[in-house]
Amino acid sequence: MENLSIDDSALKKNIEIVQENVRKAAQSVGRNFEDITILAATKMQNVDVINRAVSYGIAYIGENRVQELMAKYDGYNKEHISIQYIGHLQVNKVKYIVDKVDMIQSVDSMKLAAQIDKYCAKLGKIMDVLIEVNIGKEENKHGVFLEDLVQFLTDITYFKHVRVRGLMTIPPICDNIEQTRQYFSSLYKEFLDIRAKKIDNIYMDFLSMGMSGDYMCAVECGANIIRIGTALFGSRKKQEE
Repeated sequence: MENLSIDDSALKKNIEIVQENVRKAAQSVGRNFEDITILAATKMQNVDVINRAVSYGIAYIGENRVQELMAKYDGYNKEHISIQYIGHLQVNKVKYIVDKVDMIQSVDSMKLAAQIDKYCAKLGKIMDVLIEVNIGKEENKHGVFLEDLVQFLTDITYFKHVRVRGLMTIPPICDNIEQTRQYFSSLYKEFLDIRAKKIDNIYMDFLSMGMSGDYMCAVECGANIIRIGTALFGSRKKQEE
């Protein structure tokens, strides 16, 4: 893990800018700022930087590497944060994190759900999860295809220690923001449709979509969790220089 850092004033300013942008995007479509969670994507950020971000109002953090989460876990200011896992999770690494996170945002297979259920049963814990949707049907990305989603959700109810709380996606890289908006809007529509179906033990509370380059669009399209890294902590490349 690289020891990246950002000075206090820049970090505080970045957080304020993101918060203000989210507020404006929410207001533009009649939503409340308070209903949207800004989750800090903390890949390659050291614990000191993360804890400083928490002191400036960040209450949710997301790690996407198991080894990195484990290395940093003891240093987190855990009283004030929700720790979530947002990266692709290998089945054989589930056992290392189920006792450390509040939510796994990237469930993309029944095999993974089964492992989460197995280890959470041992802990007497019910794990909140989001189902990762491969909204663009990209071969190089993980996730459930949109047309398979309802069946996937029906099947996952078999696991008693896994609680679906919503959906998550990473859209394809697009030439312009309007193309991205189409992907976000499509998933939001599916999110609402599934909520209306009221599938037993499936809760459509959270829609996690949008990162540093498109989070305002995501908020306008219905996201209530946005995953922000660069816009908060700066470019990793610039910090390395």
